[in-house]
Formats: sequence, structure tokens, C-alpha cells
Amino acid sequence: MQSMWGARSLGRSAFRMCGIVGYIGERDSVPIILESLRRLEYRGYDSAGIAVIEADGKLRGSKAEGKLQRLAERLQNGESLHGTIGFGHTRWATHGKPSDANAHPHLDCTGKIAVIHNGIIENYGPLREELLRAGHTFHSETDTEVLAHLIESELRGGDDLVQALRKTLARVRGAYALGVLSQDAPDRMLFARNGASPLVVGIGEGEMFVASDTPAMLQYTRKVIILREGEIVEVTRDGARLTDFGGKPIEREVEQITWDASSAEKSGFKHFMLKEIFEQPNVVKETLAGRIDESNDVQLAVETKIDAALLRAMTKISITGCGTAYHAGMVGMYLLRALCKLPVEMELASEFRYGDRAMDPRTLTIAMSQSGETADTIEACRIAKDAGAPILGICNVVGSHLTRIADGILYTRGGPEIGVAATKTYLSQIVAMVLFALYLARVRGSTPPQRLREIAENTKLLPAAIDVVLNTSDAIRGVARKIRKARSVLFLGRYVNFPTAIEGALKLKEISYIHAEGYAAGEMKHGPIALLDQRVPVVAIVTDGRVREKVLSNVAEARAREAPILVVANHGDAEAAALADHVFWVPRVDELLSPLVNVVPLQLLAYHIADIDGKDVDQPRNLAKTVTVE
Repeated sequence: MQSMWGARSLGRSAFRMCGIVGYIGERDSVPIILESLRRLEYRGYDSAGIAVIEADGKLRGSKAEGKLQRLAERLQNGESLHGTIGFGHTRWATHGKPSDANAHPHLDCTGKIAVIHNGIIENYGPLREELLRAGHTFHSETDTEVLAHLIESELRGGDDLVQALRKTLARVRGAYALGVLSQDAPDRMLFARNGASPLVVGIGEGEMFVASDTPAMLQYTRKVIILREGEIVEVTRDGARLTDFGGKPIEREVEQITWDASSAEKSGFKHFMLKEIFEQPNVVKETLAGRIDESNDVQLAVETKIDAALLRAMTKISITGCGTAYHAGMVGMYLLRALCKLPVEMELASEFRYGDRAMDPRTLTIAMSQSGETADTIEACRIAKDAGAPILGICNVVGSHLTRIADGILYTRGGPEIGVAATKTYLSQIVAMVLFALYLARVRGSTPPQRLREIAENTKLLPAAIDVVLNTSDAIRGVARKIRKARSVLFLGRYVNFPTAIEGALKLKEISYIHAEGYAAGEMKHGPIALLDQRVPVVAIVTDGRVREKVLSNVAEARAREAPILVVANHGDAEAAALADHVFWVPRVDELLSPLVNVVPLQLLAYHIADIDGKDVDQPRNLAKTVTVE
């Protein structure tokens, strides 16, 4: 049975930013599943697969690497499938290269159980080893396949499918949405949710639908039940039965979706960029997931594949990237200097290739690229490799050029980002840098373990802190209306929030077309102060930390020149508020983590100015998502 699914090569894991759909009814499920997956392909597009129970009662399916169209072509050209119950998946990978083998669904040893899955099973490694010892055969290295074999094991013990799933979920750790289809239970599908991975059940007439997002089913029904964390749903032609993981029944009211299909793809948001800004709390959770153990130690050795002895021998770190990735690298520079006590230098990738770098095998090069295809960054890696320097890539796209040229990779797990202006991928890159800095400091023994664990523990507070800032979006829109006619905007920050100022200015330039500059606050009087007047607002980051008093002094200088003053400040900071015309309030977090919170109001400010002025927020003029030429 496994060979029917094209299992030819190995990979590792798929991320929750994928598409799940399911159908059960009287119609042929295959065209419905394919059309529904097309409406979710923006969530994941490196491979796709489908499984159905056909009229003869057999479970069959097909999978294909690449865009969904490749799967559709296979089904049209010799792999025809038909069945009134089935599910499908379109994948966005974060571990392991895209391949037929890594595409979902995944099967058990009998070929009778199929599983699709968004998310991460954090303890899949030891579970896989246990299953291998018990005689199970794996055809991929994905965490998802572990689920199929665990369910198989429980069914061998005499449990029914629902009970087998409950026992399986009791053994796994992680955040996930998953679906189960069994040849021996041809009248039902099971789905479960734990954590932030969404699942929605659609109610039709004598038919039911399931999807990871509402756009998949809007052409068929607008009546839905939304699963919450810790719930299982058993779906039959006649309805859906909800229980918690312990088996307790749950009653849930049916909701009516009123969005149109275009709005639904954006989850009701006006633009993808705004949706992606609001996804940032979950993106931070996903980037952290499974990388900090129960003792608050960061564990990256297996993932990055860079030997600890080599890291201890490093004498210098060189970070490179372009645009927003470069700014995330700058935050990493401050983190690495503070925690690892190593010389760390920054170089734009477009300059790296011409700058006659002094590099050797003891210089660790960290290359930052969301797409992994940025031409200048790839060329910088080649130069580093020629010098014998090891390369760590920080990247969002599995199988990209950077992942192939680097010696080690740390995936950011940001998921697909549709808006050209980077937002959630910026935060995921900074989180990756935080994790690597904590790991490297522990390996090198450069910072007391208690301090490293304190920072690691504080990362868990970041999603809630970002949520607090997102709740001020309407107030920020009000400020945007007042300053949107500015001729220029000066963003000021110091120390770890100097990159925040630069990134805030870049966002404003990219989507509103207002000139803006990000400056180290102490440099304001060395030139930019000459620009200040009533038409040039100053945005300053004055949150708690070693440079707060210094930045407040710089703000006072700007205020004396009659510039409108906007500050990013911690709640209750009366001194900052007294100097400002407008305050963007943010929660207090550890100073080294503050860029992850402080940039959010600046993203929202840029978004609202552009939206109010009617700009094409998701596709600003002259810009591309991935720059593949010099």
C-alpha cells in the first residue's frame, strides 16, 4: 500500500501553516477536496495529497511534491480516485525537503489508517524509536507518521478508532490540528485540535465538511462549528459529535459565516499584511515550540547540525542579510554580543561580496533570508564557504537555496507570508536569533546558566505581550490619521532597539511611500536634527533598559524643535508621556526581548497610514517578495 503514495525520499516535519480539508456525504469527495485545497493553497504549497475510501471499501490515495496542480494532474492521468468520504492536505514544510514522501497523508503499517496533520509533535523522536523497536516500518521521517503508527498500535489492543485516537493524543506533546481516516471505519472521519492550529466543521444537507480555514468550504456551506483547544470531533454524513480529549461530550452552537470568499482568505482582515501582523503571537509560539526543554535550556544541536566543539572554537561571528532580514540580524548582533561575549560584525549581503571580508574557519557566518533565495545573501554564503567559514542559515523556506548551501539551518516557522512587506517573518527571525544566542551562550559557557534560563522563561510571555499591543490597533489608527501627511518621519532607537527604529522606518517607506529614516538616537544631533519642524514627526522607542534616560534626552531635543513626538513606552511611564504628543503603550519585557514587542506598534502605524491613504498595502509599487537578482 505504501508504494501507491510515491514514498521515495526522506524528510522530517511539516508546519501547521498548511491546509486541511475533509468531506463526507453522497457526492464524489475528490473534486470537492481539490477545489477546497485550491482555496487554501496560500497556506502551503510545497506538496499536496489526498486519501479516500473508495466504493470497494479500500483506502487509497495520491501525493505529489510541488503545487496542488501536480496532484490534480496525477489524478487526471492514471491515478483516478473516487469516494464519498476523504480528506486532503496542502503542505508548508519547515523541516525536511518537500517531497512525495513528506507530503500528507501518512499511513500506518497496514495501509488502512491515514493521517493528515498541521503542527509539530515535539516528542516524536522518542516515540518513533519506540515504534521502530516494536517492529513498525516508517517511510518518512515526519513527525506526522508517528501518529498513524501510534493509532495502529492502540487499535491492535482492541480499542475503537475514537479511543485509539484519545490514547494517542495522551502520549504526544505539541500544538496540532489533525485528521484520521480508517478503512475499518468507512462511515466517519476524526479530527482533533490542540493549541493554535485551527479547525472548522461545515454543516451541509446530508454532507459535512472540515477545513483548517473557512475559505475552503464557503462555496458549499456557511454554517460552521469551530473546534477549540483540546477537542475531538467525529464527523459522519449526519452531523458532528464533539468531545474533549477525555471523552466528555461538548455542545457547541452553530455559527453563520457572513464574510465573502476574499475576506475569508484573510480571516476577515482587510489585507493580508494586517492578518499577518495579528498572526504574530502564534508565530512566536511556533518558532519557540519544542526548542526549550523543561529546564528552560535551549536545545538546537540536532536541528542546526553544527558541532558544539566547532562553536566553542569560534573567534568571531559575521551576520549578513538584506532588508528586514538584515534588521533581524542586527537584533541578533546585540544578543550575541551580550550573551556570548564574541566579536560580532554586521554586513549587508549586497556589500559582503565586495567588502574584502577577513574570514577563516573560526568565523561563524549567520545568513538571514526569509525566502532562502535572496541573490546577494546566497553570494555572501559562497564567499564565506570559499574562506572555509561555517554557515548557519536562518530561513523560512525548506528546500530553498540557502538551506542547501549552509552547513546548518535554523528554520523560523513563520509560514507563508503573502504581504510583500515582511512582518511576522521578521519576528520569527528575531526569535530564532534569541534561541541561537541562548544556545551558543550555554555551549560556550559565556553567561551564567541562571540568566539564560531567565531569558528563555521570559520568551513564553511574548505572545501575550504582543496580543496586548495588537489590542491598541484602533488607537494607533487614530494617530495615523493625524500624521499621515508628514513630509518625512524620523525613527529613533538605541542599543537593541536601534534596529527596531530602522525596521519601523522601512515599513513606513515600503507601504505608505512616506520618506522615513531610522537613526541611532544619539546620532540625531549629528545631522538629522536639522530636518526637524512641525511637519517631521519623531517616533522614539523609550522602553525600560540601559539607554532609556539617554533616549528621553534625545526626545526632549526633538520636542524643542517643535517636531510632533510619538513614543513607544512601557505602561505607566509618566516621564515619557509628558514629553510626547502620542504614546504607543507596550508591556514591559526583558530588555533583550523588547524588540519583539516594540516593533508591533510601528508595523500597525505604517499599515494604518497606508490603508487610510488607499495604498496597495499587500503589493506596494516596485517591490517584490523575493529579490533573486543583484
